[in-house]
Amino acid sequence: MILILFGPPGAGKGTQAQRIEKAHGLVQLSTGDMLRAAVSAGTEMGKLAKSKMDAGALVSDDIVIGIINDRIQEDDCKDGFILDGFPRTVAQAEALDEMLTQQTLKLDAVIEIKVDDAALVERIAGRYTCANCNEGYHDTNLKPKVEGVCDNCGSTEFKRRPDDNAETVAKRLKEYYAQTAPVLPYYADKGVLRSVDGMQAIDDVSAQIASILAV
Repeated sequence: MILILFGPPGAGKGTQAQRIEKAHGLVQLSTGDMLRAAVSAGTEMGKLAKSKMDAGALVSDDIVIGIINDRIQEDDCKDGFILDGFPRTVAQAEALDEMLTQQTLKLDAVIEIKVDDAALVERIAGRYTCANCNEGYHDTNLKPKVEGVCDNCGSTEFKRRPDDNAETVAKRLKEYYAQTAPVLPYYADKGVLRSVDGMQAIDDVSAQIASILAV
């Protein structure tokens, strides 16, 4: 199963991706993590990416696609994966489709988590993660079962992103609607786009996604 999760910053993509991982044995692939790993490992694509980064240039789409292509060949992706943070443009979506076709793979679903903009600032300002395992929490919506203790690994160390504030959120929303949201009609035309109501409780959002994946 190959999935893409879409939604504006703070929509809950990370939380839902973790739940899908556990339920279906998939691997969540973040383009940022894959890029850093490829550079660190010194792969061919990693070296190309490093040369671009060292020169202060953006890493091109073909290099990112190459890094994704290398990553999905690994054993832990044999049952499928969830793409996080990619594609961000129609050109990237087209390149991803071409790569998957070459690998005789197909995209099963693109799931859009819809959330009202007004709710996003509150969501983002209240979120934090375990410093050890990156399990996500929220001041009001998703607290650890035992206060100050991570449910997943038992760590008592937590962290917040310094850019989780109203001004930064507004900027990121503007970028999302200008650049990434236009990718949704591309997938709608292909018949793989599904939408869920991200304003509901986390468990209810998970249930909506589960019903989509059960089809």
